[in-house]
This record gives sequence, structure tokens and C-alpha cells, in this order.
Amino acid sequence: MAEHTQDWAKVKKSYLMVGIALFFCTGLTLALGLWAPFDVGPPGPTPGDYVIGLAVATFKASLVALIFMHLNHEKSLVYKTLVFTVLFFLSLMVLTLFTASDPILEQYDTYESTNGKLIEKL
Repeated sequence: MAEHTQDWAKVKKSYLMVGIALFFCTGLTLALGLWAPFDVGPPGPTPGDYVIGLAVATFKASLVALIFMHLNHEKSLVYKTLVFTVLFFLSLMVLTLFTASDPILEQYDTYESTNGKLIEKL
């Protein structure tokens, strides 16, 4: 019985430490979003701000998944599935970024800005 109590105290301590880390990371995210000294680059949202915010959010999600969802004690098949999911997500994000250089969108913008008159000057 004493062994069980000791295990619970250990688990409770790890939950407390993860909770403190999550509160700290939430405060860090808030500071990054609101305070000018933590703003990366020019005022306003920039890609650097997004990268830092997503890095903090990824760290927080990893803590929740590993500790609260007990994924740190799972078998290798679960990890393989998670790696596949992350790679699939990243590939979808890369495909989304490719839309910024879409020539069809550029032609549509030109069509809209010329009121339907696509006149090319030679």
C-alpha cells in the first residue's frame, strides 16, 4: 500500500509541474502577443511572431499529450501513427503555402483590378 501512495505522489508532482509549465507558456504567449518588447520585427503580426507562437503552442500540446494523455508510456505503433500524422499535417501546410505563388490567383486579381479588361501593353 505504501508503494502505491508513493507512486501517486510522484504522479501528482509531475502533473503539478506540467500545470505550472502550461501556465508559464500561456503567460509567455500572452506577453508575445501584447507587449511591444517581445514583438519580433515591425509592429503588428509578422511571420516571426507566428513561428514563435506556434512553437510555444506545439510545446504546450506536446506536454498535454505526453503527460495528461499518457502517451509517454505507449508502444511504438502509437508513435509511428503520430509521426505520420505530423508529416501529413506539415505536407498540407506546405501545399497551403504554395497557393501564395498561384498564377491563376494573380490573373484573377488582374481581372478584378481592370474591371474585366485584360489589356497587355507591349
